[in-house]
Amino acid sequence: MEIIISNSSGVPIYEQIKEQIKVKIISNELKTGELLPSIRTLAKDLRCSVITTKNAYEELVNEGYVETIPSKGFYVAKINLNVAREEQLNKIENLLDMAVNIAKTNNITKNTITEILNILYEEEK
Repeated sequence: MEIIISNSSGVPIYEQIKEQIKVKIISNELKTGELLPSIRTLAKDLRCSVITTKNAYEELVNEGYVETIPSKGFYVAKINLNVAREEQLNKIENLLDMAVNIAKTNNITKNTITEILNILYEEEK
């Protein structure tokens, strides 16, 4: 499982891991019932602490994206994709709302914001 960690992003590593796994689940790259790497294996692959991966998995369990089976591991839970998508859309809306407020405060036009959004959206990851 490919997860890219940025130490300079300001976002905690466990949060980066959690969000990337959620995206993989929502996009069906990780399928319902699929076994996830163990906490230790993922930590080793990402070169981070087992506590970090444990925290990411615990949050995924708490949010209903992952289920744990004692002595067997962590599995992708069956989720309602519409609810998960709505959650992601809500996050985007909140972030865009913040961006619009910053733009208005600084007299930045809607066209400029749209141009920035188009550039960012088309950038390769």
